[in-house]
Amino acid sequence: MIDTLLDAGITVVVISPNQVKNIRRRYGSSGNKDDRFDAFVLADTLRTDRARLRPLVPDRDDTIALRRACRARKDLIAHRIATGNQLRAHLRNALPATIGLFKDIDSDIALSFLERFDTQDKLDWLTPTRLGTWLRKQGYSGRTSSTVLHTKILAAPRGPEGDFATALATITASHVAVLRTLQAQTRTLEKHIDQQLTTHPDAHIFTSLPRSGRVRAARLLAEIGDCRSRFPTPEALICLAGAAPSTRQSGRIRVVGFRWSCDKQLRDAVTDFAADSIKANPWAAHLYQQARTRGHDHPHAVRILARAWLTIIWHCWQDHVPYNPSKHRALQPYLTPENKAA
Repeated sequence: MIDTLLDAGITVVVISPNQVKNIRRRYGSSGNKDDRFDAFVLADTLRTDRARLRPLVPDRDDTIALRRACRARKDLIAHRIATGNQLRAHLRNALPATIGLFKDIDSDIALSFLERFDTQDKLDWLTPTRLGTWLRKQGYSGRTSSTVLHTKILAAPRGPEGDFATALATITASHVAVLRTLQAQTRTLEKHIDQQLTTHPDAHIFTSLPRSGRVRAARLLAEIGDCRSRFPTPEALICLAGAAPSTRQSGRIRVVGFRWSCDKQLRDAVTDFAADSIKANPWAAHLYQQARTRGHDHPHAVRILARAWLTIIWHCWQDHVPYNPSKHRALQPYLTPENKAA
């Protein structure tokens, strides 16, 4: 409906339900509510408070397409995790020895192992030598030797044998096939996202951030968008991303709490980037460690760091320039002489 209104050239102004609930009190204290009265409240608010309200300006089509691709990839990953959990629960009864044998149950080597050794009878055929030969054929590059892996198999509880095990193997194969499909489609989407990011005019801004990579940079770009007027100040972006706390004050009472009303997709993208930036940026690592020292838990410390990063990202985004560590003044005290020279 909103797209139809915008295509028709009609100006759309967004007023959240919380705002309508508070504005309704201007016109009465009884708390009555009906659609006709709310329509009057919205129309009168637009007439009297037009300067406070901002019209909705849509992003470019390529930004919207990138956003949908990134969110679709995230949904596929959620499905993959859920299917992996279902497979793990199934293997507790069907083949306990395969749980924890490899780091990730949905990794290529783990799925290949389940395709080849899907019953307890086939596991019993294995020896350290046979297992090592099979791993080499699969190109296994793990640091765990075949002897250790075989010891784990022998130490684990045994699964069913015979016809019952064969029937359960059919269920295992179904979960493995779904995981294979989800992995393939996720890789396809990632290639598509990479191509979209390459042609986007704002790509250089987000790919310049530390440990942003390609998919993470694409998520940040897609969720922030390309309409600069939507965020006239860094605080506007920070609040929408849920990185700033919500403050309520009355007289001497002041309560600072978690900001529930925000763009959840944007907050997820920003906190994901901020949490990983501490591995590559000493300034970010210092801010995070300071927050932890003050007693904040990991999610709270990441949000504090995300708030600082969003201020930097906003300035780069508004000026159309990439992030330059040499111009980041707060970073300079934490750089070694070698890094400064580089």
